[in-house]
Amino acid sequence: MSRGFDKLEVPVIDYSNPETYFSILVPFRNEEKGLPRLLKSIDTLDYHPDRFEIILIDDNSNDGSSNIIQLFKEQHPELNILLISKTGNSTSPKKEALNQGIELASYPWIITTDADCIVPKNWLNAFDNFIRLASPKMVVAPVSYEAETGFIHKFQALDFLSLQATTMGVFGLKNHDFVQPFLCNGANLCYQKESFVQVNGFQGNEHIASGDDVFLLEKMYAEFPKKVEFLKSNDAVVLTTSKNTLKELLQQRVRWASKTVAYKHIFSKLVGVLVFLTNFSLLTGFFLALNGNIPWLHFGFLFLLKFNIDFVLLYKTAGFFNQKEQMQSYFLSSLLYPFFTVLVVLLSFKKNYTWKERKY
Repeated sequence: MSRGFDKLEVPVIDYSNPETYFSILVPFRNEEKGLPRLLKSIDTLDYHPDRFEIILIDDNSNDGSSNIIQLFKEQHPELNILLISKTGNSTSPKKEALNQGIELASYPWIITTDADCIVPKNWLNAFDNFIRLASPKMVVAPVSYEAETGFIHKFQALDFLSLQATTMGVFGLKNHDFVQPFLCNGANLCYQKESFVQVNGFQGNEHIASGDDVFLLEKMYAEFPKKVEFLKSNDAVVLTTSKNTLKELLQQRVRWASKTVAYKHIFSKLVGVLVFLTNFSLLTGFFLALNGNIPWLHFGFLFLLKFNIDFVLLYKTAGFFNQKEQMQSYFLSSLLYPFFTVLVVLLSFKKNYTWKERKY
């Protein structure tokens, strides 16, 4: 993964004469706390307002989210903003909301983000520049947690950095046989509307509540293996928020883990199995050493081996995201991570979780 991370090139920056037209899609449900920050960041985009539109899809909110958007529309008549209400009652409301937004999109390029995110000033410039350079069909882009105090937030930041590191590392190695990108994040994802239609969008995985991002990536890569790229640019980094409690964190990670059984490519499944077995082995080794069945030296060797391998990749990734200060909690996080990973996997076998006040 570290080699793939290094191979992934940073594009040459040329933000002059932008050409691309974007439809920004934001599905949301009860996001009155997050929406003001997202809308404010969209207002500061350094991109001509005639070249993008914002489509916000309300998924049956029962708070003041719609009122916030209506007020923002009135205050910013120069922006092309469309607020719609999601119809239907499928088992995958986010995919349903995105489908409705894509149908109404006026422009050829779709960008999705979430209502609890902040987009950077040159977000659209970075995508436009990369689209002109690489002529892709889909562009996966980086996401990072905002820096917050408290161990639970720092633990999540490192965990999320590891996911970004894996995403970028695999994209850097994707031209090798058998290696296929399998991670992306709908908080920062861009694709051609025409290509979305060509692969039949979310058809085939509507029964899975989440996965609007990774399953679309899987389909796009199968259809356009040379045209799915990662945008390694600091100007494209979208910020999101970490969870405040362990319960919320576990619910989120169980939701993410629940998608893995539906992956079609064997490489993604092997990576998932390898991560689980590595952490399960460490956990087993810890309890065996605790009971005196194996020497602590043996457990220490296994722990330090994983600790150092992970450190190299995480340190590089933290440097890219300007979050090296998060590495201060790396040692304690490494001790707890095997317990956390195994717990998430075990909980995912229950096959139910709560998301946006709904049970799945």
